[in-house]
Amino acid sequence: MRAIQFTAANEMKLATVPDPVPAAGEAVVAVKAASLNHRDAYIKAGVYAGVKWPCIPGSDGAGVVAAVGAGVDRAWVGREVIINPSLDWGANSAAQGPKFSILGLPRDGTLAERVCVPASQLAGRPAHLSWEEAAALPLGGLTAWRSVVTRAAVLPGERVLITGIGGGVALLALVFAVNHGAEVWVTSSSADKLARAVALGAKDGANYTTAGWAADLLKRSGGFHAVIDSAGGEGFPELIDLTLPGGRVVNYGATRGNPASFTLRKVFWRQISVLGSTMGSPAEFAAMTQYVGMHQLKPVVSDVLPLEQAAEAFALMERGGQFGKIVLRVAP
Repeated sequence: MRAIQFTAANEMKLATVPDPVPAAGEAVVAVKAASLNHRDAYIKAGVYAGVKWPCIPGSDGAGVVAAVGAGVDRAWVGREVIINPSLDWGANSAAQGPKFSILGLPRDGTLAERVCVPASQLAGRPAHLSWEEAAALPLGGLTAWRSVVTRAAVLPGERVLITGIGGGVALLALVFAVNHGAEVWVTSSSADKLARAVALGAKDGANYTTAGWAADLLKRSGGFHAVIDSAGGEGFPELIDLTLPGGRVVNYGATRGNPASFTLRKVFWRQISVLGSTMGSPAEFAAMTQYVGMHQLKPVVSDVLPLEQAAEAFALMERGGQFGKIVLRVAP
């Protein structure tokens, strides 16, 4: 089969590799479409923990079950599915266990014509989603769901701030929070992305590169019951300032690095909860996919390229040019 392989830091190729063979409890999915995540770019650069060469990246994919191993119901064969990339979460719903990993490293991922996964990771493709939309849902949807619904526990009527709008997870967090009845505000360094977020249901937004943006946003919004953040970095203390007493700040990433120091008194005196979040449990994945189907929600797809143009897709993501998920079409 054809697959994208990373062979060393910042070296990738379209390679021919052996087809995967399912072991007991596993299934092989013929991939129709796969989407990129920032995690794939970190692996490509060689800066992700546990990186190995060669490897086939990709956490997100949708396709048709082509084969199953011993102990797996053969009724799966021929079914259209999406793949839950959150592997071996463990028994504790509050946090992942020591065996937890994400599809695409160390296990070969979805940027290939076929991928082998535990059959327990399969779910039916939501019928209202195209192959490209279905491939854009799993990792981003699960991460956004846990952040918005489980960790932040957003309620109707609350004001929610989502930082760094334009990425796949942030946009799905926007979709989920709006559908939960929240008033959602967003931040970005791009006026165009702010305007597009408003068109998707955001109340308003702020450009975080503008001097005094946080004070202005606080004045316009009145502050936030919940903040959903993927950036960290030097702007994190301002998110604390924007959070109402008793509010929650949920962080699921550090694309701008570790936060600058901030005044702890603002956290404890105002009873603010700072919560970490990563991926999600099997129960959360099931709840997320059911909710998406029930409410006919769709992830935002930015660009669709063929597998052969994977290098161009990575370059687009690395320069931040996307609004939504970048998808590779693997099979016609």
